[in-house]
Amino acid sequence: MLDLLVRGARIYDGTGAAPVPGDVGVKNGAIAVVGRSSDAAKLTVDAGGLALMPGIVDLHTHYDAQVTWDRTLSPSVALGVTTAVMGNCGFGIAPCPPPLRETLLRNLSVVEGMDVDALLAGTQWDFETFPQYLDMIERRKPFGNVAVLAQHSTIRNAVMGEEASARKVPSDAQLGEMKRQVAQAMDAGAAGFASSFSPNHSGWGGVPMPSTIAADEELRTLTGVLGEKQRGIFVMATGPRATPQFMESVAADTGRPAFIVTVLTMYNRAQPERAMQMYEQCAQALARGREVYIHANCQPLSFDFTLGEPYILYSHDAFDAVRKAPAAEKGRLYRGAAFRERLRHNFAHPKQGILFYGDWSQVERDGVPVIELARREGKDPLDYVFDLPLDVQLVAKLYQNDDSGVAPLLKHPAGVIALSDAGAHLIYFCDAGYGLHFLSHWVRELGAFTLQEGVRRLTGDPARKYRIPGRGRIEVGYQADLVLFDPQSVGVSGLRKVKDLPGGGARMVRDPVGVHGVWVNGVQVFDGERYTALDSGPGEVLRRFDR
Repeated sequence: MLDLLVRGARIYDGTGAAPVPGDVGVKNGAIAVVGRSSDAAKLTVDAGGLALMPGIVDLHTHYDAQVTWDRTLSPSVALGVTTAVMGNCGFGIAPCPPPLRETLLRNLSVVEGMDVDALLAGTQWDFETFPQYLDMIERRKPFGNVAVLAQHSTIRNAVMGEEASARKVPSDAQLGEMKRQVAQAMDAGAAGFASSFSPNHSGWGGVPMPSTIAADEELRTLTGVLGEKQRGIFVMATGPRATPQFMESVAADTGRPAFIVTVLTMYNRAQPERAMQMYEQCAQALARGREVYIHANCQPLSFDFTLGEPYILYSHDAFDAVRKAPAAEKGRLYRGAAFRERLRHNFAHPKQGILFYGDWSQVERDGVPVIELARREGKDPLDYVFDLPLDVQLVAKLYQNDDSGVAPLLKHPAGVIALSDAGAHLIYFCDAGYGLHFLSHWVRELGAFTLQEGVRRLTGDPARKYRIPGRGRIEVGYQADLVLFDPQSVGVSGLRKVKDLPGGGARMVRDPVGVHGVWVNGVQVFDGERYTALDSGPGEVLRRFDR
C-alpha cells in the first residue's frame, strides 16, 4: 500500500520534458509510482488537473540562526521551497566558541540585515562545533530539507577570535586549524565551502567580515580540502577580486564546481554590458571542462540600510572615516561639506566592486523614491539623504531591475537561479518567494520560459549543479518533495508585516498564491493556506552529495 497518492495531476518532472497527465505514488518518503496507478493508498489527493512539480531547491538562504528557533523555515516552505542551502557567503553560526557568540551574531545582523535583538534573544546555542550544529538541526526536525556549507568567516572567527576581522595573515598554526575545521565540516556532511571577498560585506561597527581580508593563499588552502576529498561545491561572494578567471583556477585546482555570487554579474543601467561579459567568461571555462557558474537573481536586488549602518556605501573612500566613527560622530561627518564633496567625486569616478553609483532614483524611503522626496523639499538628493536621522530606513533597488537586460542572463547556461537571501534582510522586504515569482513573472506573464523549462530551472538544474542527490525531479526512487499549484494563478502576495520574531521583533513576509500543497519526503507540510500541524518536521539534514 502506498502512503500517498496524488491522482490526476499534470506532472512537470524537473527535467524540462513536456508535462504528462498522471498520478504520483509515494512510499516511505520516496516516489514509488509515476504514471497511472490503481494502488491503494493511506491518503489520496485529487489534484484535479493542477500542475505537480518537484519542490524548489533554494541554493542561497540564511536560515542559519532562524532554524534554531523556527523549524518551519518560514516563509520559504510555504513558498514551495523544500530544500534550503545555508551558510552562504561564508556567514553562519557554527563553529562558534561560547565567548564569541555575541560578536558573531552582531556581525551577522549587519551584513545580512537581521534584527540583532531577535538574534540575541532567539538563537539556541546547544552546539559549538559544525558537526554538533548539524546534529542540532536534526534534533529540531525542520519542515524542509537543509544543506549547510562550511563557512570561511565563521571558521576564521572561531580560530582567530577578535583578530579575525583585523589580521590579514593568520599564523601557520591558525591556518592549519582552519583547514582542519573545514575538513571536519566536510566529513560531518557539509555541502561544500563558502567564502566572501566582497568589499561590501561589513559587520558590526563597520568592521570587515573576516574572510574579506584573507589572502588568496588562505582561500586556496581551505578550498584545497574540497580537492583532497573530491566532493563538495565552492561558492563565493567574489566582489571584483575573485574574477571568473580566479574562480576557474580554483575549479581547476580542486576539480570541484565553483559558483560566483556578486552584483558584478547583475544587470545595472550604469554598466549594462558588464554582467553578460562575466557570464561569457564562465561559459568559456565550462567549455574547457571547468565548472564555473553564476547565481542568477530573477528579482530586483534590494538592499536595506540606514546612515547608522550604511554598508552598501562603505566601498567609497568618502566613508573611510565613517566606518570607524562612533554613532554620535557619524552625523557630524555627514553634515560636513568635505564628506559630501568627496562622495560626489566617488560617484563621478566609480571604482570596481561598488554597489551604488549615485542614482538616487533607485533608493526609496517608505516606498517613495528619494529624488521625489528631495524635490518636495527643494534639495539635491544627496543632501536630502545625508540630512536624514541616522536611524531612517532606506531601500535601494540597484540591480536586476530591467527585464530586457535581465532575461538574457537568466537564460544563460552559465547561470543557476538563486539568491533569495531567505532568512536575511527581514525588516523591509522578503524575496523568499523567488521561485513562485519566476513562475508567474518570467514564465506566465513574459513567456520568457516554458513552464517545463521554468520548473527545471528551479528544481532539477540547481540540484544537479550542487550535486544534491535524489532531489529536484519527479522520478521513481527520488524523494517525494512536491508542490501542487495552478499555473494560471501561481505567484506571491504583496508584503505584509508580522511581529513574530524572538523578543517581539517584526519582519516582512510574503504569502504563496495559487499553491495547493507542499510535501517534503512525502509528508504534507503546507496545504495552500497554513502549515500542517506536525509533532515533528519531515525535513532531512542533507549530508551526502554526489561527486
